[in-house]
Amino acid sequence: MNELRVSSRFVVPEGELSERFSRASGPGGQGVNTTSSRVELSFDVARSAAVPESLRSRVLARLDRRLADGVLTVVAAEHREQLRNRQAARERMANVLRDAAAPPPKQRKPTTPTRGSKERRIAAKKRRSDVKRNRRARRDD
Repeated sequence: MNELRVSSRFVVPEGELSERFSRASGPGGQGVNTTSSRVELSFDVARSAAVPESLRSRVLARLDRRLADGVLTVVAAEHREQLRNRQAARERMANVLRDAAAPPPKQRKPTTPTRGSKERRIAAKKRRSDVKRNRRARRDD
């Protein structure tokens, strides 16, 4: 496993990623007690030279709640093999960083409703009130 490619401009070198392994919880037979298959993948977003300066503030702002002292950590423990958990953690890390570095969505230009849409809305409300009025018990005076 080598560098982590987030986008064409954003590549994290292997040396800036740190992995920790521990025993995963859950089913897995006797091997669950002896195999360290759970993977914690960490990346120091705040101090990394791999994060382009143009993206750094956006990434830090979007990941604010997930960072601990500027370090992003993802965990993978869904597979029984350490190698598959390592791959899952790397994919998860790349997706989180890709989402954080994505440009903000275009601002929606507010529009006023058309006359036809207003008329359709009012007509639908009248139909609905008629349905409800017809459900009421009728009084015989």
